[in-house]
Amino acid sequence: MSKRKSKDTQWTAGECVSQAQKILRERYCYQRVPSSPVGIESQRKNLLELLRRTAIHGESNSVLIVGPRGSGKTMLLKSVLKELFEVREVQSNVLLVHLNGLLQTDDKIALKEITRQLQLENVVGDKVFGSFAENLTFLLEALKKGNRSSSRPVIFTLDEFDLFAHHKNQTLLYNLLDISQSAQTPVAVVGLTCRLDVLELLEKRVKSRFSHRQIHLLNPMDFHQYIETTQEHLGLPQDFPDERFAQEWNSSIKMLCEDRSVKDVLRKHFNTSKDFRSLHMLLLMALSRVTPTNPTIKPGDIQEASRLCSMDAKANILHGLSILELCLIIAMKHLSELYDGEPFNFQMVHNEFKKFIQRKSHSIHNFETPVVLKAFEHLQQLELINPMDGPSAKIQKEYQLVKLMLDHSQIMEALQKYPQCPTDVKQWATSAFG
Repeated sequence: MSKRKSKDTQWTAGECVSQAQKILRERYCYQRVPSSPVGIESQRKNLLELLRRTAIHGESNSVLIVGPRGSGKTMLLKSVLKELFEVREVQSNVLLVHLNGLLQTDDKIALKEITRQLQLENVVGDKVFGSFAENLTFLLEALKKGNRSSSRPVIFTLDEFDLFAHHKNQTLLYNLLDISQSAQTPVAVVGLTCRLDVLELLEKRVKSRFSHRQIHLLNPMDFHQYIETTQEHLGLPQDFPDERFAQEWNSSIKMLCEDRSVKDVLRKHFNTSKDFRSLHMLLLMALSRVTPTNPTIKPGDIQEASRLCSMDAKANILHGLSILELCLIIAMKHLSELYDGEPFNFQMVHNEFKKFIQRKSHSIHNFETPVVLKAFEHLQQLELINPMDGPSAKIQKEYQLVKLMLDHSQIMEALQKYPQCPTDVKQWATSAFG
């Protein structure tokens, strides 16, 4: 294991590049969060004040952070918690419980996770109580200090908050919000969701116990701020071990963000999506092209990263299909155009394919029906075609209606790039769209 170098030690180019990539990757993967996220200063101030009142003054609260995916909800929460837990009194006293609606799919799993994170497995032991409320109350009672006069504050964060509303009777939400209304245990419940109508999902008894505080993240950035954010997210911190490398890197990043071709790429991404997640994906792809022999990000790296980010996954799948499967795709597209987007079934596709074999094709031989059906089913497994209804025992699979999930440009691009694609297949595809 290599020893940590001091600031005075000379770093090699390779070590500097490796360290720069490590810092930036941690930033893009949310392992390191900025101390003051850009554009959400007022929301950050409100959330920090609210959690401080719970952590220091023992005041219970509940709040929802609402915003589209990638708008910075998790980054905001992590930034606030990081500052809050720098206070010694908070470090030694406040407990933190993270729950996620994608992982804790019912109240029993959620309760186990709460027990694990509060490190109360030994306290609970084999005790079994009648209701969720009794279990939760017992857990919070176990957190009381030695004199039993006051409890340690607990901050509950519920990611994908709307999914907890689908739990039976919304028991978890009811009990957490009910406790946050009582004066016995200082509890803060922070929900993160991308659904603007989340309150409509709550039962009346749950809604009545919620404080109705909401913090909205709608990302009001203009393009100039987007460029500044990009420059900031690509920059190295002042405490970087090799000061000279950091200065050169930051200067090159400033020049990069002023380059016209880079601005064109960033404008395209800005117009598509202003969220941090897609920006970080773009920067991460560009960063992966940095090496000791190429120690800075060049405009070409940003352009290549943009091309990779916007690459069509479905078009890529088409490149790996067999000629038979590709012919079925062309037959389906022909049917979609012929019947103005109406769904079709395997029998219709097979008939269209047979017409092509009989009239135009000299390079494709006539496959047996079971082989063609197998190819059709494979396209369905790849989700290039989707059934209009769920699988039904009443309808034979040859007659089940499906819809093609590809458009003209995706199919034509795949045909152009397909290795050794027969000319008559290309001609059939072109005529099918004509």
